[in-house]
Amino acid sequence: MWIDRYWQRAPARRRRRRRPAKRQQRQQAQLLSASVGAAAALWLVGAAVSWLAAHWWVLVVLAILGVLAGVGLVQRRQQRAAWADARRRGLRYALDRLDESHHRDFEYAVRDLMRRDGCTDARQVGGAGDNGADVLATDPLGRRWVMQCKHRRAGADGMAVGTPDLQRLNGTARPLHRADVVVLVTNGRFSSKCPPLAGQLSIALVDRQTLATWAAGARPLWELLPTVPPPPGRPTLRP
Repeated sequence: MWIDRYWQRAPARRRRRRRPAKRQQRQQAQLLSASVGAAAALWLVGAAVSWLAAHWWVLVVLAILGVLAGVGLVQRRQQRAAWADARRRGLRYALDRLDESHHRDFEYAVRDLMRRDGCTDARQVGGAGDNGADVLATDPLGRRWVMQCKHRRAGADGMAVGTPDLQRLNGTARPLHRADVVVLVTNGRFSSKCPPLAGQLSIALVDRQTLATWAAGARPLWELLPTVPPPPGRPTLRP
């Protein structure tokens, strides 16, 4: 039929292609906008520079305000540091408060007392995988302290700290933590076998009485111990 022949002869429609001229016009418009923006920015900068050159005193005022703000910031930081230092130096703990505390809080109390004594880097490290150390600190003479804390809720009436605790501390304090001073501190008591073994292992014992003196006063711990390993080239310190 003629309709079939018409459809057979009718050419397929072609898709219109965008004219390159429109794309070029759009690109030119974008370039013009960018050029106008850059020119406006340069004009603003030039106008600002000219204005500041004519009003130079504004720069002087801004500089003075900046200096005053910096001085005020430094003074506030120094004041906060002084307040923190005063609070730290005035730190005191009563034994009954230490007895009632959690064993982790007891470790933090020992850390804070070491900070009070001038060990600014003292930190609590007790917990899983602590390798026998609860508090690490460096005293003002450069000695590294490794401290194990044994808290007893019942105080002196609680279970005595025994020699196994000393042996565990001795096995890790120097090989793993590179300790110069090794301390075992408790708010309770030590068994009768601990002092002789501690002397052999060069481990300082801080019992309840020594802890009470240390926590309630302003003397650093190394002034309360019978002997303290000296820094290199210095004699042994004694109270």
